[in-house]
Parts: sequence; structure tokens; C-alpha cells
Amino acid sequence: MQHQNQSYSVLDLIGSDRVTPATRKALLTRLAEPPVTEPQFFSAVEFGRLQQVCARLLPGAATDAIDLAGPIDVRLAGKNTNGWRYDDLPNDGDAYRLFLAGIDQTAQVRFNLSFDTITPDEQDAVLRAVQQGEPPGDLWAGFAADRFFEELLAEAVEVYYSHPVAQQRIGYTGMADQRVE
Repeated sequence: MQHQNQSYSVLDLIGSDRVTPATRKALLTRLAEPPVTEPQFFSAVEFGRLQQVCARLLPGAATDAIDLAGPIDVRLAGKNTNGWRYDDLPNDGDAYRLFLAGIDQTAQVRFNLSFDTITPDEQDAVLRAVQQGEPPGDLWAGFAADRFFEELLAEAVEVYYSHPVAQQRIGYTGMADQRVE
């Protein structure tokens, strides 16, 4: 791992003989992927709201120009899952849609405004209520808000840190996977 005072270019490392061809291809593909602008799974409003949520959860992603909402949309459109879910949550797509409608309802209850128009601090307050499992609004009845929040946060973090730019930000060089003889 690089020390913080040493700089390196993720592109230099990816292009080096320290990275296997398969890893190089995967990382270069991630670097080349344009952000999703036309959602396939979510409506435009839902997608915009998910982008706002991701920006609140991982503000560094916007600074690094890493699309977090897009890969979630692509995964859901492709009906891809990680093969399991909590029994008290609906399937992934329904859970995301319920969450996005629920945070809007919570914003309406707390601030008389849509989640999309409240301030970042107010958005944080709504998300904190969800995280703590105490969001107001009848859409949350029977929905484990805190459990879903955990799942959403885990997915957003996974998307972020699987991107080579985020890996460079933290000095991660684990993609150098070529076996040394």
C-alpha cells in the first residue's frame, strides 16, 4: 500500500505488469463507463432522488465523478441480485421504490416539502430517521427501514470503492494482482 505522501496514478498501475490482463480489463471498463443519464429501472424522478441520496451518503463520489445511482439502476433493470435478501424486506426493486417514495413522504411530514427540494441538512435528517428505523409516514408500515438503509449504504459503498478513482483516492493498490515469482 502506498503511503499518503506518495502519489501514484491508478492508470500507471493498471497499465503496469503488476496487474493481470483480466483485472486490467475490468478496471479499464469501469473507468470508461459513462454515467447513467437515462435510467432503465427507475422513473426519472426516482432516479434523481436516488442520486440525491447517494450524494448525501457518499459526497466524495460526486467530487470524484463516480456514478453511484447508475450501477444500482443497471443492476435492478437486469434483475440481478446478490442471491439473498432479508425475509422482512420485499425484493430489491420493490424495496428501492418503497424507500424512495418513503423518504419523500417523510420529507413531506417533517418539512412540508418533497425530499427533492429540501436542504441537504434536511435530507440528512430524513435519512437519519430512516437509518434509525423511525421515519414518519404510513409508507413505512411493515417495512424495515433501518435494515433497508443498511443494504442501500452497503451497495453504494461497494459501487464507490470498486471504482479505480476511489481506490486511488485511498491509496489502494490491491488491484496489483500479478503473481510475483
